[in-house]
Amino acid sequence: MKEHPVSQQSLPGPGPIDLPVMPSARMRIWNVRQALTLKKSIRLGVGAFFFAQGLCFSSWASRIPDIKNMLELSDAGLGSILFALPVGSMASLPVSGWIVTRFGSKKMVFIGGILYVFTLVVIGFMASIWQLVSALFFFGLVGNLVNIAVNTQAIGVENMYKKSIMTSFHGAWSLAGFTGAAIGALLVSENVAPSFHFMGIAIASLAIISISQRFTLRGKISSGEQPFFALPDSPLLKLGLVGFCGMACEGAMFDWSGVYFQKVVNAPAGLTTLGYVVFMSTMAGGRFTGDWLTNRIGRKKMLQLSGMLISSGLLLSVIFPSIVPVTFGFLLVGFGVSSVVPLVYSAAGKSRTLSPGMALAAVSTISFFGFLIGPPMIGFIAEAASLRYSFALIAALGFCTTMLSSKAKLIQ
Repeated sequence: MKEHPVSQQSLPGPGPIDLPVMPSARMRIWNVRQALTLKKSIRLGVGAFFFAQGLCFSSWASRIPDIKNMLELSDAGLGSILFALPVGSMASLPVSGWIVTRFGSKKMVFIGGILYVFTLVVIGFMASIWQLVSALFFFGLVGNLVNIAVNTQAIGVENMYKKSIMTSFHGAWSLAGFTGAAIGALLVSENVAPSFHFMGIAIASLAIISISQRFTLRGKISSGEQPFFALPDSPLLKLGLVGFCGMACEGAMFDWSGVYFQKVVNAPAGLTTLGYVVFMSTMAGGRFTGDWLTNRIGRKKMLQLSGMLISSGLLLSVIFPSIVPVTFGFLLVGFGVSSVVPLVYSAAGKSRTLSPGMALAAVSTISFFGFLIGPPMIGFIAEAASLRYSFALIAALGFCTTMLSSKAKLIQ
């Protein structure tokens, strides 16, 4: 590193009466400044990868109706095809942790990010149902690899800072979601084809990845034999169950908040998306404020509070099914959901039995089942009883988040 002289005027103090600063002291000051700058650069670099991944995913989601029309799909046909994406994610869950541990998160977040971007472009050119199914399967598979790698990077950065910063990384993903949705809405109104839309997003994402790659952490690479998938021990299992409950609530709100406003609240047609918008807005906002609160009250209390907000918000919506209390209830749910997954992933990185990549893969596998099971479970219960009973069950899962967080040893 090239040495930069520090002038007497740039040092703190009232002026000439100060004692002279020795060269070793000047060097220490310079090293501290360089270390702080490097930490910020690494944090921004890893955050940029979260943003790029969120931008690609939200861009795809914003064009689903257009792709449905292009391939002349029925609602049932579209639902079946969309299932290929989570199947791809599940297929990669057992091996993603091994790959990240074996080859390093720095290399895999870069390679995975490039593959994720190119898969998005391929989706825009799919001309048949089976082509689209194959592309979505690979999109989910690579997306989960990037997810494990980038969260492993985030755990490393959090260890550098020695305080909670994980939710802000996930906040970057949520911010990208809003950005991608807004760009998608604009291009849809201008009748821009999905293929050209995705190519534009790919160019922007590749630029972000190329610039940010040099600021990611090198991390440890395992040269020994590693199992493809490690069964979680008791502390990781409890952590995974917390994630399961949180992701079940999150998935239910993604898929059913609009339907609840339509069928239960009987909101006017122009307000049926209000619940979803409020939920998404407070979830994104909660991720940018969650670290601040976590560093003051601790991870355990933060997760307990999150569970209480989820359950109270949903119960309010069930007991008083009119537009104002339900909107306020969904606002509470958004804040509650916002910090659950980031804090669970952060705690997984503190496992004493598995590497961060392997621990993340084990915990995210359990958690992801909540995301898959939650929305269909609501549909079955709504068919048998009513949608209000379904949301009452999700409220119970929110309360389970509070109870399980109290017993999870890795949550401090």
